[in-house]
Amino acid sequence: MVLDVWKQLKKKQFAPLYLLYGPERFIIKETITKIAENALEDDEAEFNIGTFDLEETPLSVALEEAETFPFIGERKLIILHNPVFLTAEKTKEKVEHNIDQLLAYLENPSPFSIVVLAAPYEKLDERKKITKQLKKHATVVEATKLKEQELERWVTEQASFHGVGIEREAVNELLSTAGQNLMLLANEIAKMALYAQEEKMITVDTVTQLAVKSLEQNIFTLIDFIMNRRTAEAIELLQDLLRQNEEPIKILALMASQIRIMYVSKGLAKEGYGQQKIASHLKIHPYRVKLALEKAQYFQEQELMAFLNNIADADYKMKTGQMDKVLLLELIILQSGKTK
Repeated sequence: MVLDVWKQLKKKQFAPLYLLYGPERFIIKETITKIAENALEDDEAEFNIGTFDLEETPLSVALEEAETFPFIGERKLIILHNPVFLTAEKTKEKVEHNIDQLLAYLENPSPFSIVVLAAPYEKLDERKKITKQLKKHATVVEATKLKEQELERWVTEQASFHGVGIEREAVNELLSTAGQNLMLLANEIAKMALYAQEEKMITVDTVTQLAVKSLEQNIFTLIDFIMNRRTAEAIELLQDLLRQNEEPIKILALMASQIRIMYVSKGLAKEGYGQQKIASHLKIHPYRVKLALEKAQYFQEQELMAFLNNIADADYKMKTGQMDKVLLLELIILQSGKTK
């Protein structure tokens, strides 16, 4: 797990080879940063970090650099970006790579170099010998979205990195408010940690005051207002979103997505599915399922379906130019909601 690898790096425990792969680029970038910060002194970094784009540079050049003694200090960091040869993707490569040379290096890596392969791809080709050998010899970090418990732990560790604690309730409030984008969360935590330097603790109140709501969370709130007939608040929030230059058609699409997630999650939960299975079925982060189930418990399935029908009708009218887009959103607010 990535958090365990980060903990090892903090303890100055390094592997000679790292394979970082997956679509979550923040995790790849953060892991490389942590390796560099912990493995090299500041005055060594300029001389002992080699970065190679394997779409432009042959493997042989990068491996030769890995086998050359560091200029100063004890070790070097060699970062290999875009190893597309690890995937099944068929591309016209600008350079030819000697894969056998990399296979040989895996068997006998340089004792003074840390080699990192950064592969921001959804999947690697597991049939290839090089992929199998890399997974056998390297420390592998799968850069995918963190699960709920991993995400909560990561938030706590980020706060600790900035010298403050964070209440458990504040962690939940932050994830509910700001969403699950790690880059955005890192920025929010840094901001709140600065604010909380005196008390050394991020509280729920801190999050409420400072955290910027994600568009996703604003849409959840908008749906709550609509379905609970809080019309004036719904209109006000809609106007706020429009003032932030959010496109009406994007707002409508997100409303449809959120209601669909609530509807499907509610139905699958009734059949005994857990959060992880529902998330896998919907191909979304488990935390989104958790939030959807919390919201969906207050509404009947037929209410959610009626809301979806109103959205579908508005979507058709928007795309065919039958009515003003903002007016259609306001009509949804007036038409949809719970029967009191």
